Amino acid sequence: MSSVQKILPHYTYDDWVHWEGSWELIDGFPIAMSPTPVPKHQQVAAALRAEFYHELKKCRKCTVYDPLDYVIAKDTILVPDILIVCGKIEKKYLDFPPVLVAEILSPSTALRDKHTKYQLYEQQGVKYYLIVDSDKSTIEIFELVKGKYMLQTLGKGEVFDFSFEKDCSARISFNEILQ
Repeated sequence: MSSVQKILPHYTYDDWVHWEGSWELIDGFPIAMSPTPVPKHQQVAAALRAEFYHELKKCRKCTVYDPLDYVIAKDTILVPDILIVCGKIEKKYLDFPPVLVAEILSPSTALRDKHTKYQLYEQQGVKYYLIVDSDKSTIEIFELVKGKYMLQTLGKGEVFDFSFEKDCSARISFNEILQ
């Protein structure tokens, strides 16, 4: 019995930059981004960004960003909901690991955020990975410890101290974010 070879396209950044709409690319496989997020998703994202922005005002090295293209490799480009970057971005996209990524779950992205992106962010050395479930009012905070993510806290009423760079930290009350 002969086997049929599957021929699937493999895309790179050079292809991706010409596409219309919002796409991510994982190992050359294109993934269309969900439609515009629902109001609760946007509200939680705005509140989380505002808390980090307020806490990092005194820090000159670290900046909070809305979705930004994060190019991990020529064939892997992610667009996290929220990023904190310590250092200057020299290109039209981020080409080095941020210190924090937050993904706000939606039904169409939950599995990818909890598994594929989790592994990619861990491999890239992203210090903190937040998985926010606005429907369940929970935030999972994963911190990179010796190259592996460790769950640090989970729940609505938690306060967590993030440490990014020297003199760059943020004390975030998640009770203010998940209402």
